[in-house]
Parts: sequence; structure tokens; C-alpha cells
Amino acid sequence: MNSLARLLLAWYRRYGRVLPWRNHPDPYAVWVSEIMLQQTRVETVIPYFEKWMRLFPTAQALAQADERHVLQAWEGLGYYSRARNLHAAAKMVCEQFNGKLPRNLDDLRRLPGVGRYTVGAIASMAFGMDEPTLDGNLRRVFSRLFDVTTPADSPIGEKILWELAAQNLPKGKAGDYNQALMDLGATICLPKNPRCLLCPLSEPCLARQRGTQLARPILKPKKQTPHVLQAAAVILRRGRVLLAQRAADGLLGGMWEFPTARVESDLPEEARRALATTYGLDVIIQKKLGSIRHAYTHFKVEESVYACELRELPKSSPLRWARVKDLPTYPMGKIDRQIVKVHI
Repeated sequence: MNSLARLLLAWYRRYGRVLPWRNHPDPYAVWVSEIMLQQTRVETVIPYFEKWMRLFPTAQALAQADERHVLQAWEGLGYYSRARNLHAAAKMVCEQFNGKLPRNLDDLRRLPGVGRYTVGAIASMAFGMDEPTLDGNLRRVFSRLFDVTTPADSPIGEKILWELAAQNLPKGKAGDYNQALMDLGATICLPKNPRCLLCPLSEPCLARQRGTQLARPILKPKKQTPHVLQAAAVILRRGRVLLAQRAADGLLGGMWEFPTARVESDLPEEARRALATTYGLDVIIQKKLGSIRHAYTHFKVEESVYACELRELPKSSPLRWARVKDLPTYPMGKIDRQIVKVHI
């Protein structure tokens, strides 16, 4: 074991975070946690993980669940393709592996939503295998430890960092080592204000020695974030409201929303035309209820919300009437849930 691993593991034994999925006897729990933790903070994930394990305590329970209930349990966590992939993968685990998460790396890679990082995390943490992993925290830590000057989000930079992760992996301790690196990145080696004076690896850290820690990792320039305008229709009739279900393979796939259409400007007449084009709806715009802003990973949305009167609903319309009292049971994204809370 090299000195870097010894220092890190000693720190982890003393300061490692206590998390509900750590040292869990079922690899399924590790798998669920790793999917939830993709692009999501630990503090946000913990209550979702605990609720999820109550609702779907095993892969079999998840596989047998209705997709609507799965998405409802995930609501608010974002990146909903993760939930759909987890659901599909649970079915695959039950059909092909007798309900047990496979130990074979090639079999793990075949599961929907399980990429290279997740394979390494599950293999090392759930099965004790000597496998490296590399998430956002580990990219930052290795970029600073070895003062990597290649952009961490480039193919060459990615290759360098994976090689560093593998070269420094302590045999027989990969699970604790990978979790220690995650904790270090989350609590000490922070993105903007690294706490170098408290870091157990401050002496061997090349970026610290050279004063470049604030400049690492190097990342490719970000593109300008697009700004999207939308209009949503709130159409009420006798205690029911009209909803649309999003396509399963897109953003917020399978979630429910108020009829929504892209617009070029914040004008009621344009909203009426856009709703007619998108859904075949013939509506009268009664009044604007308000605007909601929300930022997704790659774009920002400003959505105008209109109270509308329905003139005619096409016979072949995919829209569905839902009882207002049942809206909490319909999984929705943050914008539409906000509409429910504020305007319904």
C-alpha cells in the first residue's frame, strides 16, 4: 500500500461520513445509492434513499412496482431517466440473475443506467473487488493531487485520471479507499475553497506544493446556457384538470405536466396558438396566473402559466382529465408541481 492510500485510509477511519448505504448487507442498497448520487448531493439523496428502501426494499419489489409509483418516489430528485433505468435494470436482474445483483463486471455493465463509474463503485463497495472508480469528486481530487494540466472533462484527461485511480488503488481496500476519496472531495477538497490545511494529503499534493489547487481541475469552456420560453395551460372542469404525460424517452420522461408549449414571446395569443399547434387544443386564455423559472443542466426555462377555458378537446387527444384531489399521486417535475401548489 502506498503512502497516499495509508494517509487517506487513516483519515477515513476517523472522519468518514456515516451514511445509510455504507456497510449495508445488500448490494442492492449500494446500487440504489450510487444511481441516486449521480449529479446529486449526499444531503439531498439521504431522505430519498431511506424512503426508497422502505417502498422498494429489494430488487424484486422494485421490479414489480408500477412505473408511476417509481417516478412518484423519485419526484424532486431530478434526472428522471435514472429512475426509469433503475426500474428497467431491476426487472433485468430478476429475469436474468434470480433477483441478485451480478458480481460479474460485464453483467453489471449491461444493466441500464450502469456506466463505468457505477460499475467500479458497486464492484468495490458492494463486492470488495479491486476496482477503481471516478466521479466528479474523484476527478477533482486526482487533478489536484497530481496537478493534472489536461482538461478533466476531455477524453485524454478522462483517460489520465482513470489511470491514476487504478495505479493508486490499494489491493483489498478498494471499497474504503474509493469512499474515502469521495468523502475527501465532498468535505475537504472542495471545488472553490479547498480546505488544504485540514487535508490529510496536503503534503503529497502536487497542486498544493505548486500553488495551483484553485486552478485544478482544468475544464473545457462552458457553452452559453440557452433560455427557453414556454406557456402552460391550467384547464379546470368540475373538479378535474387536464394533464399531459411526457414521452418516456425524453426530459422528465413519463412524468405528468400541464399542457405546455414552446413560445417565442410572452403573449397570450402566441400561447393560444402554440397550444393549438402542439395539442390541437382550442382554448380561450382567461388570465395569466404567473411565471415560473427553473434551471436544468443545459438550459433555463421561463414558463408563463395561463388559466384557460377549453372550447374543444380533440377526440384522439393524448391529454387526460385528472381529479384535482389526486394530483399528489401524479409524478411531476418541479415546474408543474409548483403550478399545483400555487395556482390549483
